[in-house]
Amino acid sequence: MKEIKTEIINTPKQIGDLVDWLVLRHAPPEPYEPTMNPTLRVYVIDVYSLGLQTFNTTGTKGRTLKDVLEDEKIPKILFDVRNDSDALFAHFGVALQGVQDLQLMESATRTTTSSRKYLHSLARCIEQHALHSEELTSWKRAKEKGRRLFRSEYGGSYEICVPASENAQCADYFFAH
Repeated sequence: MKEIKTEIINTPKQIGDLVDWLVLRHAPPEPYEPTMNPTLRVYVIDVYSLGLQTFNTTGTKGRTLKDVLEDEKIPKILFDVRNDSDALFAHFGVALQGVQDLQLMESATRTTTSSRKYLHSLARCIEQHALHSEELTSWKRAKEKGRRLFRSEYGGSYEICVPASENAQCADYFFAH
């Protein structure tokens, strides 16, 4: 598997640079054709530290992350977007548009109506669709590491990622394998 480039975004300048990259990457051709070009990049945005700056910091073209998230022509792919959408709107006034929900896509691939009665969790989807056993093992290891970092019964805390740039453990959880 190829190396995934990772970056923790925790400054207004990084937000502006990310917004510029997203806008440039998804500048629509004429006529508009949707694109979903995968990259080997993962960005973890430290909304806890940045607060409203996360969504109102502008890039060089005057666009914000809020603009990108609300742009129906820029595809966003999330798994079970319901709570994320609710939290973004309630806390930051961000009304997601152009979201494709992987959980619903997975449900639609099932062959019988009865098999689509309930949505599967991310864990179950990964377990069922992992391409290689080493990928599944790696994912499970990262998930358990994250659980122990954040759950108080294991001595963890959600404060472990603040500030994220000073804590490699947080980055290890998000980007493991």
